[in-house]
This record gives sequence, structure tokens and C-alpha cells, in this order.
Amino acid sequence: MTHTRCLIIGSGPAGYTAGIYTGRADLKPLLYEGIQPGGQLTITTEIENFPGYPEGISGTDMMADLRKQALRFGTEMHQGAIQKIDLSKRPFIATDDKGETIEAETVIVATGASARWLGLESEKKFYGQGVSACATCDGFFYKNLEVAVVGGGDTACEEASYLATLCKKVYQIVRRDELRASKAMQHRVLNNPKIEVLWNSVTQEIVGNDMDGVVGADIKNVKTGEVKRLDIAGFFVAIGHKPNTDFLDGQLELDDAGYIKVQNPSSATNIPGVFAAGDVCDPNYRQACVAAAKGCVAGIDVERFLHSQE
Repeated sequence: MTHTRCLIIGSGPAGYTAGIYTGRADLKPLLYEGIQPGGQLTITTEIENFPGYPEGISGTDMMADLRKQALRFGTEMHQGAIQKIDLSKRPFIATDDKGETIEAETVIVATGASARWLGLESEKKFYGQGVSACATCDGFFYKNLEVAVVGGGDTACEEASYLATLCKKVYQIVRRDELRASKAMQHRVLNNPKIEVLWNSVTQEIVGNDMDGVVGADIKNVKTGEVKRLDIAGFFVAIGHKPNTDFLDGQLELDDAGYIKVQNPSSATNIPGVFAAGDVCDPNYRQACVAAAKGCVAGIDVERFLHSQE
């Protein structure tokens, strides 16, 4: 059995930043990078809104930089995932996907949240080449172009409204004949001349090629059966996110959407010695710089907690 003063579960900006801070505190943290080391940003082609990269940087390169920095301060990296963990008492006992056990005095959960997708093969094919799940992250690339947003809830309406400030036209594809969003968000969308809502509609296919990425989408009206081609350069999926918390088996307190509840402004959860950082506890922003900041908070909180136990 391996023993660590701090087990960090998950990589990405939150996990790696937590590694930097706990490493600099000489806690010799053990970080499990998960099935996708570096997190979702490693499949993002260009990042222009993370401080410190004035010319922009690829997601893969940025996460490699954060990883190197965490390694520099003594964070021990493990590829693989934590499959289950017992948080009933300290030290906590975790089991990874190889069956190995880890005894941890503290835990930082930084497993992120996964976007919900439509399930189209073309959606996977053009991810990062016109298909996105974050308008704030990628909307700038479609300035003065036409784009589409899928979804009828608050998130989709927020994404459509934001994109309308940048883009020439925004199609909002809604499966039903009404929006699920709050009245305020509905009003904002329905009164924006740059947003056209396509009611009773589903995406049949995203159209594109290797050179240009997304160039269109085939949209089907579920009542009439009519298929319409939209000539668009960007396709934004906004049907929600799922926090990656299944392995916790309900041991931490979650909100109604499944995100870990933390005792703001700290990263503490309802279990002493367990902390959370990044998108796994953030239903509002889902930005890399916010996740990194919360990783910093979690790292400092762990150091203070351990000192309080001495």
C-alpha cells in the first residue's frame, strides 16, 4: 500500500495547479491523471484566454507546461484512474484501476465535468474543428461568421446570447416547441435579431471536411420530417455537463446537478480532509483559469488542514 499526505485525483488545470502548490509545500503529493492526462483541454486546438500566453497556445502544449511545473516541485504522477475511494475515516483508502491501494491523509478531487454530446460520429470527428461545448472558450474564432447552438435550457440561451455579440448570425436548435430556460433568458434570446430559433428540430448530421472543419449542419424538423442545411462555420453543443463523481459513490455532498458542494470561499467539502477544485465543483464558469485558481485554493487548504492536525 502506498501512503501519501495528499492524493490529487484528476489532472487538468485544477489538478496540476494543486500539484504545484502542494508540491511547493513539500507535501510530496501523488496525482492520478485519469484516463485523459491533462483533461479536456488536451483536445482543444487553440487557447487564447489563459493568462500568460499572449499569442495563444494549443491545449496540449499548455497542459504539458502545467504538468512540467507540477513535476518540478515533486508531484508524483500516475497514469490511470482512481476507481473507488473510502472516505468514511482518515486516512482515506483509494483503489486505482490496477487494483493498487493508496492511503491518503488528504484528498483533492479535480476530476472535472464532461460535456453531454448528441452522439453523432460527425460530432466526434469535428470536435475542435468547428464543434465545441464552450462558447466562451471558442466563440472568438467565429467572429462575423454564422454558427449554431444546440439546446433549449439556460446554458444554451446564454451561449447563443454570447455568440450573438460576436457572430453574424446564430441558429438555436431546439427539440421542443418551447425553451426550458428561465423567462429572463428566453426574453433575451427571442428578442435578439441575430438569433433564429429552430423549433421542433434535431441535428441529423454535422457537415465538414478535413481542410475547413465544419461547413454546415443538416437539421431535421421532427414534426414535418423536412431536412434543412445550415451553412455554418461553428457548431456549439449546450445540452449540459456531467460532473465526474461516480467513483465517489455518493460519499460527498452534491448539488442538484451533481456538482460537489464546497464551503466557499474555501475548497473544503462536507468531509474534513477532502477538498474539491475545478469543474467538478463549478457549474457556473467552466474556464481553465478559474479551475487553475481553484486548484491553488485547494492546495493551500490542504497545507493549512495538515498543519492544523499536527
